[in-house]
Amino acid sequence: MKQAAVGFRVHSGWSALVTISLENDAPVVLRRERVHLVETFIYKFRQPYHTAERMPLEKARSFVEGSLAEAKRLAGRALRLTQKEMGTKGYQLARGALLLASGRALPGLERILLSHALIHTADGEHFREALRHSCAACGVEIACIKERELLDRGVKTLRTKRDRLLRRLTELGGGFGPPWTQDEKYAALAAWLVLADSA
Repeated sequence: MKQAAVGFRVHSGWSALVTISLENDAPVVLRRERVHLVETFIYKFRQPYHTAERMPLEKARSFVEGSLAEAKRLAGRALRLTQKEMGTKGYQLARGALLLASGRALPGLERILLSHALIHTADGEHFREALRHSCAACGVEIACIKERELLDRGVKTLRTKRDRLLRRLTELGGGFGPPWTQDEKYAALAAWLVLADSA
């Protein structure tokens, strides 16, 4: 089977998911979607740590844990569907790339809820953790890439210039139509780099 990789760029409550393969060393987009990681797409659930900030600690802990379990379930469902679709097209989806913000480790819940800056960080990490878990459960080897390093890494790995790389990323979405925003472009590049590294 041919190899494919999936890239994720996460936001509060959802993630861009782009699946890439290489044909003669050139990237081809096989699938593009935006996956909801909460059942009810409203602020309360999309920003679980912001919501938990207004709760007593034990209730906050239960709310955050429930939110994470839901996000893992939804991420796993989306990933399994993607793997199944890729399999019917002759591709094995066994690698992925997850874009990180700062990548810094977070303290426990009680300390997070005392810091607005940590609450913002925790909301993003919450949904990244769901995707990491789901990739492991689906047998997808996940590489984590700091977003601020992504373009420089792309330039180096793919031996190209930044403006040419950005133009190529825009062209990749030509067959799909909107949305093909920075979310999809960066997710596509992350997946492309995983395949290039393994080639």
